[in-house]
Parts: sequence; C-alpha cells; structure tokens
Amino acid sequence: MQDAPPTVETPWPVALLANKIRGYIERLGTAWVEGEITQWGVSGGNVYGKLKDLTEDATVGFTVWSSVKARLTDEFKQGDRVIALVKPNYWIKGGTLTMQVFELRHVGLGDMLERLERLRKQLAGEGLFDASRKVPLPFLPHCIGLVTGKDSDAEKDVIRNAQLRWPAVNFRIAYAAMQGDRMVNEVTAAIQALDADPEVDVIIVARGGGDFQNLLGFSDEKVLRAAAACATPLVSAIGHEADRPLLDDVADLRASTPTDAAKRVVPDVSDELNRVQQSRARISTRLTGIIATEIDRIGQLRSRPVLSSREWIIDSRAEDLTRYVARGTELVDRVVERAGAAIVDLRSRLRALSPQGTLDRGYAIVQLPDGHVLRRPDQAPAATKLLITLADGTVPATADDGTADTADLIASK
Repeated sequence: MQDAPPTVETPWPVALLANKIRGYIERLGTAWVEGEITQWGVSGGNVYGKLKDLTEDATVGFTVWSSVKARLTDEFKQGDRVIALVKPNYWIKGGTLTMQVFELRHVGLGDMLERLERLRKQLAGEGLFDASRKVPLPFLPHCIGLVTGKDSDAEKDVIRNAQLRWPAVNFRIAYAAMQGDRMVNEVTAAIQALDADPEVDVIIVARGGGDFQNLLGFSDEKVLRAAAACATPLVSAIGHEADRPLLDDVADLRASTPTDAAKRVVPDVSDELNRVQQSRARISTRLTGIIATEIDRIGQLRSRPVLSSREWIIDSRAEDLTRYVARGTELVDRVVERAGAAIVDLRSRLRALSPQGTLDRGYAIVQLPDGHVLRRPDQAPAATKLLITLADGTVPATADDGTADTADLIASK
C-alpha cells in the first residue's frame, strides 16, 4: 500500500513522505559547488553554515561534521569564497534540507583574478571604462552623497577632511554593508538612491581598504553597472592600491583613500581665498598699468603742437589760403590772357572773311527790292529798283534796258 498514490481516502503518513523525499534527494549524489560563506558557526565540533551564490540571490545551508573538519587544512570564516564537495541530506526529524560537506577549499586567487579579468574585458568592450563617458566633478558641491559603512573610519575621514576644507559643505549619507553577502545589494541600492536625489551633487563610495577577498564586492557586475548608470559624478574611494577593484575604473574619479576623496571633491577654502586675493592683486596691477599708460598717451597728445597752441592751425591754414589765392589769381590771369589772344585771332580772321572786308577793298553789293543779292543780269529787268551797298554806305539805282553790264552801271554812278 505504500507504493499506491495518496488520495483523500488513503493519504500517506508524514514519515512516508519524508522518507520518499530523502530517498529521492540521496539519489542526487555529490556535487562540487562554489559560493561565498555567509554564516560559519561551530557547535559541538561540527560546523553549521550557509553558502550563498556569487551572483544570484540563492542560499543553501551546509554541515561540516567534526570528522571532516579535522581533515581541513585551511581556516575558514564568513566572507570566504570556497569550492565544496557536497551531498544533499534531508533530515527527516526536523524536515530540513542541508548539504553535507565532504571537502572544502578556498577558491584560488588565480581563479578569481581570471574571472575579474574576463569581466574587465567585457565591460571595457562595452565602453564602461572609456574616459569620454566620465563626468567631471563640480567645482564646489553643496551636498555630497556618501556610501559607506555606519560608524566606519571611512565615514569619519571623509566628513572631517571635507568640512576642514570647506565648512559649509553638506552630506547625504547612505549606509551599506561594505563586505559580506549583503554588500552588493545594499551598495547598489545606496548608489541608486543618492543618484535619484536632486540635491546630491557628487557621490563618494568609501571604504577603508581591506584584503582582496573583502573587496571583491566592489568588482561585482551589479555594483559596476549601477555606478555606470549613475548620472551624478561618482568617486571611488576604496583605499586599496594593489589589485584595485573594478569600481575604480568605472567611477568618474578614483581616489586612493577616503581622505584623498574629500580633498579631491571639496576645494580648500584657504587656497581659494588666496587665489581670490592673488587675482584681485593681478587685476589691480593690470588696471593701474592700463591707467598709467593712458595718462601718458593723453600727455603726449596734449604736448603736440596741434593741441598745445590754438593759433597754430589757423596760421597754417591762413598760409595755405594765401598760397591758394595767389595761385588762383595766377591761373585766372593766364586763362584770361589766353582767351584775349584767341579773341584777337578770331577777330582778325573774322574781319578777313567778312563782307565788310570785301567792301573795303572796293567791291559793292547790289540788292533787289526784295533784299536778295543780284547775281545775274536777267534778275534785274529795266526799271528795277536796286540798292547798291558800298564800304561807307548805300546808293539807290535803277536798272536800264539791260543792254549795259552791271559793272558799267556801277561805274556810271
């Protein structure tokens, strides 16, 4: 009857269900798994702990019996990354599932570095390390967002050094675990919360150093992508020079220590006052020099003759006017002289060509009554009245029968 399917009429006992579950689980056999120890407690020589997935939110409990623990050559603690040979074990009495550990080893440093290098190349290929995407820090942030551990030395160092340099600076602090299984989620949430705060001008992620394994969370892809998506300038101040976490490459600025971060983010008020004084002194010197130069230029201009004596320009222009008048008179006289000579020449030519000149030489002009000049004898029949013009006057005449020549007629008169 135990192999029959359970029904409402014939349900299985709890023990039967538990035994079937244990039998099914035990058939899974052993498996090598990797994770982070998030709990490590010793009781009665046995170890009871929890192992968390490195990337996903998944955790299983494990047990290391005293016999197995005696064979372990390394010391283990919370936060260690390990590889374990486990076999699932279902405890019927308590109804719990745990992993029985047969072997336990630390993850080799070479393995972790290889994984970090693969992640580094992936993020570099996506451009998350490019200098072109880094945001410059504000000159004087009014509010600094700080992601750090509660009551940590890093928190005290950042606040103390920042306020010593600029007493008016304000802080918005988001506490988060700086190591352990809660670190990745809490740091990611803290960065996102401060980035969403419009009053925060810059964000500092600060931790006072630590060993390599404790800083692995700052190379977690989830934290790195939250930092890359952050619109607010972000400063990484993890305080670890060797094997620096990848957050240093994604951040807009890397500070060697939390104290260095405070100095890089906040200007020194005394230095800024000295710069202001120096700038004012340089401006004053420069203005004094400019004013002195302009005064000298004005003095030079006033010393020139055109400005030193008002009569100078009038005298010089009077001489020019006299010279121009004399020159004008000379030119006019020349023009008049040439015009008079031309008139005389024209007059003589006119006289040589005029009818009066011809009359003066003894010729006469005979005109008909209508005023026309007599040119042919047939134009003046007998008894035609004629007017004869001489050099000194006119003589009236009458034509005869036309038998006599005009020349004879003029001679007879």
